[in-house]
Amino acid sequence: MGERIAEELRRRITAGEFGPGERLSEQALAESLSISRNTLREVFRTLTKDGLLKHEPNRGVFVAVPSMASIIDIYRVRRMVECQALAQAYPRHPAKRRMREAIDTARRCRDRQDWQGAGTANMSFHHAIVELADSERLNAMFTQLLAELRLVFGLLRDAEFLHAPYVDRNVEILELAESGEFAKAAAALNDYLVHSERIVLAVYARRIQEGGLA
Repeated sequence: MGERIAEELRRRITAGEFGPGERLSEQALAESLSISRNTLREVFRTLTKDGLLKHEPNRGVFVAVPSMASIIDIYRVRRMVECQALAQAYPRHPAKRRMREAIDTARRCRDRQDWQGAGTANMSFHHAIVELADSERLNAMFTQLLAELRLVFGLLRDAEFLHAPYVDRNVEILELAESGEFAKAAAALNDYLVHSERIVLAVYARRIQEGGLA
């Protein structure tokens, strides 16, 4: 039970339903998930250990706010794992179909200005890239990392600014992969991730200066 609930809360974080710094109501969540508050507290402890939540004495449980060091580390891991998975991919791997499905979803979200949905589709696209490696350990690790990454993205208040440019860049990467140019696709992805990291770190630094982060 606890593992299933923890997975559900990770999914909600990855989907952007909970933002960094948001206080979680124990009573409301327990009721909505139809579980006891004791079970929920166990889940909170698990997700706190994972770095997704933070317990503050006499205040409650909050969604974690990523540090600058954790942002740098997340992108370091992404470049190592995603770029290698793409560079060494099997040409007919079924995960490429899931990459295409994620792009189609992102385009539909873009057309209706649903930038949170576009961000969730972007998560699916990058998870599909990792699936190219055929490693259950990497898949599990990346699921956790995506939840942390969504919290990073939550620091940027303009979701369109963050996600709009990458819909077409994802298309470029997939087209290179579908044409069998995996080395070029991996190089393009590396450039993409470097660019994304710079934007996120710049916004993070600016919000620190403005006193907008705890």
